[in-house]
Amino acid sequence: MKHQKIWDEFCTQNNVAKQGVPLFEVTHSLEVATHQIGKTNKRQVLSRSADMELLVIKQVELLIADKESANNIYDGLIYLMFYIEEGDVKPLYIGKTESQGRKNNISANIKNIKNNKSNFARWGDNYQYHIGDLSAVVIPDHPLKESKLKYLDWANILFQEFPSFKPKLNKPVYFWCKAWDKSSIGIWHDFGETRLTFLEYLLIGVASSAFPTLLLNREGQSR
Repeated sequence: MKHQKIWDEFCTQNNVAKQGVPLFEVTHSLEVATHQIGKTNKRQVLSRSADMELLVIKQVELLIADKESANNIYDGLIYLMFYIEEGDVKPLYIGKTESQGRKNNISANIKNIKNNKSNFARWGDNYQYHIGDLSAVVIPDHPLKESKLKYLDWANILFQEFPSFKPKLNKPVYFWCKAWDKSSIGIWHDFGETRLTFLEYLLIGVASSAFPTLLLNREGQSR
């Protein structure tokens, strides 16, 4: 219970449940919408919700403005994929997107965020990104080589059956993200100010102890 209490306090302090939005564009029957991408290699991918895209864009714009002004306030974006049960946040996946790219430039993952749906702060449509790789497992006609075990785990938790051109979720899936101020206190108050990379490790460690059968992160687990 101690780990869950720590987790719940972090989520309350950061308004995760209140600010969380649906990850996918879905119908009332929880069928996830898809859309076609690619010019020569055309394929269907899962559609993010408009609210999810707006949340990412708003938070990433804070990162880009910070980077361009050289204020150096934010490290990057922390994000959660989760269920909500009786008002509580049940974590599915925890990750980060850093502001800084190579040679101290803005990371390609967040650059041109309004139009860059291929990367889209790690939630892009391309392979090697969450939506693209999950789609390769969930939707038919993707190359077999793009079907990765990590996202097979995701699909088994999230979807009723797959592959399918009309994939349905088991229950609503939510998303939250925040531009992380490097002076902020993280999930473990005793550590004080917490940088983004350390925050991600701490969140995964606490969540994997509190929700050992639910969390989909493979690295950083406390078990």
